[in-house]
Amino acid sequence: MKAALVTTPGTLEVTEFPDPTPRAGDLILKVAAAGICGTDLHILHGGFAKALPLVPGHEFAGEIVAVGADVTGFRVGDRVTADPNMPCRSCPSCRVGRGNLCDDFQALGVSEAGAMAEYVRVPAALAVKLPGHVATEDAALIEPLSCAIHAFDVLRMNVGAHVLIYGAGTMGLMLLQLAKQAGAASVHLVDVNPERLATVWLLGATGAAATAEEFDRPQGWDVVIDATGNPRAIADALSRVAKGGTYLQFGVPPEDARVEFDPFRVYKEEIRILGSMAVLHSFERAADLFATGLILPDIFISHRFSLEQAPEAMALFASGQGRKVLIRPGA
Repeated sequence: MKAALVTTPGTLEVTEFPDPTPRAGDLILKVAAAGICGTDLHILHGGFAKALPLVPGHEFAGEIVAVGADVTGFRVGDRVTADPNMPCRSCPSCRVGRGNLCDDFQALGVSEAGAMAEYVRVPAALAVKLPGHVATEDAALIEPLSCAIHAFDVLRMNVGAHVLIYGAGTMGLMLLQLAKQAGAASVHLVDVNPERLATVWLLGATGAAATAEEFDRPQGWDVVIDATGNPRAIADALSRVAKGGTYLQFGVPPEDARVEFDPFRVYKEEIRILGSMAVLHSFERAADLFATGLILPDIFISHRFSLEQAPEAMALFASGQGRKVLIRPGA
């Protein structure tokens, strides 16, 4: 089969790669679409992956073309998506139900071949069938939505909270949608990309600007979320939390990033600082919520590329243009 392969840090090639075969308990999917996200950029530049070469792609959906032994509930022709995360289930974190913090964290597209390929092997236990009205390609949005849902599980946000989000890419927009659903009194977004800010208005944000200074909230916001991973944005975001408020680190910063903050203010004003890592018991809920039509694919998906165009797609995403960029191996 053809696959997009990170061969060395900084190099993504479309090449021939061995077809996956099903082990007991596995499914083989013909990939309809795989989304690009910030984790894929980290992998491209030598981070996160257990080893290279690697086929990236952990946001995906497709059609089952082969079923391994001992699999029940699925058959060839079913359309599915899948949670890509594969915790060990035996380390201390896993044993207390925190599989996203697994000591030996494994994931499709991170530790074994992912979905930027014609076919991908998926444990059947992680697969979720798609309802008839959900387009298979669009269902690649379910995995990022499950990450956003986990963020709100971590936040435990109060109804009527005022929310500030840094970053109006796919994740920032999903967090905007969920904040509104959770009863936020206002949701403001910050992004330096004018095109992305225009999309924010389509989704009903209270305000959108290149800097938080442009908003009239000197008292700050009850909830501030960084969805950029940019250290400068993070430093500014931390300064915008209101007394008694909460800061959530959602975006993925560089592993060596460091940001200064005021620990006395954290103490005196009882500011909570939280992190949200990947998915935890939220994938099936994301599939159910996506099926309601809350997340509109025509707004969230800005570009669709063929597999042969994967390097071009990755470069476009890295430039900060667009929103969700999909690779369509069957196109």
